[in-house]
Amino acid sequence: MSGQSLPSKPLLGQMMERPLLVSTLLEHAETTHATSEIVSRRCEGDIHRYTIKDAASRARKLANLLSRFGVQQGDRVATLAWNGYRHWELYYGVSGFGAVLHTINPRLFAEQLVYIVNHAEDRFIFVDLTFVPLLESINDQISRVEGFVILCDEDKMPETSLPNALCYETLLANEPDDFVWPEFDERSAASMCYTSGTTGNPKGVLYSHRSTVIHAMASIGEEALGLASTSCFLPVVPMFHVNAWGTPYSAAITGAKQVFPGPGMDGASLWELIDAEQVDLLLGVPTVWLMLLNHMDSIGKKLESVQNVVVGGSAAPLSMIRDFQEKHDAFLIHAWGMTEMSPIGTVNAHSIHMESMPLEERYRLQAKQGRPVYGVEMKIVDDDNRELPRDGEARGRLLVRGPWIISGYYNNDDRSSFIDGWFDTGDVATIDENNYLTIVDRSKDVIKSGGEWISSIDLENAAVGHPELSECCVIAARHEKWSERPVLLATRQEGSQISEADVLRYLEDKVAKWWLPDAIVFVESLPHTATGKLLKVDLRKTYENYLLEKA
Repeated sequence: MSGQSLPSKPLLGQMMERPLLVSTLLEHAETTHATSEIVSRRCEGDIHRYTIKDAASRARKLANLLSRFGVQQGDRVATLAWNGYRHWELYYGVSGFGAVLHTINPRLFAEQLVYIVNHAEDRFIFVDLTFVPLLESINDQISRVEGFVILCDEDKMPETSLPNALCYETLLANEPDDFVWPEFDERSAASMCYTSGTTGNPKGVLYSHRSTVIHAMASIGEEALGLASTSCFLPVVPMFHVNAWGTPYSAAITGAKQVFPGPGMDGASLWELIDAEQVDLLLGVPTVWLMLLNHMDSIGKKLESVQNVVVGGSAAPLSMIRDFQEKHDAFLIHAWGMTEMSPIGTVNAHSIHMESMPLEERYRLQAKQGRPVYGVEMKIVDDDNRELPRDGEARGRLLVRGPWIISGYYNNDDRSSFIDGWFDTGDVATIDENNYLTIVDRSKDVIKSGGEWISSIDLENAAVGHPELSECCVIAARHEKWSERPVLLATRQEGSQISEADVLRYLEDKVAKWWLPDAIVFVESLPHTATGKLLKVDLRKTYENYLLEKA
């Protein structure tokens, strides 16, 4: 009947209510995937291997250790560690216990590290051998930390000035493995990660148990990362930042074999692990994959086992998409997300739209950031927050919402990024009729020349396709007539003598004529953020008046 109102009290379903907790992921893994392997390159240089059953036992020992340390629910316990089996144990032992796992990015500046340790009020820090000197250098500024646990065997325990420094393996050996994981509110904090802080202090993002489990469940499907019990994956994306894209949790659901590279992030070390363990899925940022591709070219070998390569953090150029496909028969999957999004937002997995496409057309589609996984809603808006059409042409600020997306920063009153229940990502994007997202630029990086937009990302990706350029960065420089014009900063491949004219000729048929940079500056290196992204804030300051001064 038309106009009939809904009952004031809805009929509720008769389903059990069980809390979604990180510990339940581990319990499932231990009972269902007990023999699944975890392989790690250790800081000590050797290869360690064991099973999920072994890891679960040690995670319970860790929980008993935290109890003996007097850790309480909600206390922050930090890690400063590479991707490895001990770090994986901490993921489950700390959060499962009810404490909050604070993963610290060692690539942050010293003052940023001091800030986040103090801001998070970390009680203990578990640290890999590599990073002990880093903590020693700031120890006098993080005096509230009660103790340090060094992730090593007893015979590798270093002499250190860190107070209350103890050996992880010695401590675990003295703990029983019979621990019952507590039940508590699934909305409780499970872990935290701070943004890379390109401007101002890093901001803390506090993930709940509920958001972590839902994110893990959403990320395993074929429309997302495609992890299965038959998968063997190598996450180069770090466990110290955004939970290695949630893969330590999704691996527990599926029983996928995990291969951790530890500190060995160079092309040769990665290839050694990929070949030895027959890795079929890689996850990481473009700069790392460029090193791997260059290494494979240098030794004349193919990545025989690799089927898919997930790229995030920054856009992969078309040349990288081609190289993986045409040299290694590997499909490149673009993904996009943020620390504030746990991090997965969109994934450009193989889709029906690609089935009958000519290869070059498919590559162009693969270059997009993909479609949202279920749970993530997105829209683009203009300066007045009005939604713009999904036509692949309209450009606007990208807003997102969902059950694993931040609702506020930890101990921070800044609400400028939160608009009517949506989170403003700070990205400028387009969305097409099939819901494919393309990140055009960061709102701070977009170039507006004579009223027209130029995508620094697209221009960078076009330029870096030149075989004699290793990395490119485009920034907006002030211009007397056009307000802003692009300046291209580039690093040459070793031995290259490529000139400005060479680069401009290369770009002529790849971008619109009015997109061509007004100047090309060759530099020895380009600065990066702690997460591997180009640090444009410093470059903008250095080169903002370059064209005016040149004139």
